[in-house]
Amino acid sequence: MATELKAGDKAPNFTANDQNGAPVSLGDFKGKKVILYFYPKDDTPGCTAESCSFKDNYQSLLSQGFEVIGVSVDDEKSHKKFETKYQLPFTLIADTDHSIVEAYNVWVEKNMYGKKYMGTARATFIINGDGIIDKVIEKVDTKNSSQQVLDLL
Repeated sequence: MATELKAGDKAPNFTANDQNGAPVSLGDFKGKKVILYFYPKDDTPGCTAESCSFKDNYQSLLSQGFEVIGVSVDDEKSHKKFETKYQLPFTLIADTDHSIVEAYNVWVEKNMYGKKYMGTARATFIINGDGIIDKVIEKVDTKNSSQQVLDLL
């Protein structure tokens, strides 16, 4: 993946709706550390494992001052179903116009069974309270995604 954003860069701000239709901006979390994770699709095996990993460690992440935000290009209704089915306790952003995935350089060409298509690359950005990217995880271990973050702290 060709992520041009790296540790030390200012995280691109965004405003988009969450799974409840409420607008959320990165700026809403000023002063808090944010785990911003990008995933390809709601309710698929890898994305479910990744999201549930963050859910399972949510309290320990909160206790360390983190907010967790998931982003995919699915719509609000899809996010709401995903949140409800797995009781996800955090914000899911519906990036239906692809503005966030493009700002973070995670909208990439993928290849499956010889077919090329555009999709979201799985990536996690750890953003500090000043809106600066502290770490970028490009090789996400879906089953242990939250542990990957905790290991970096």
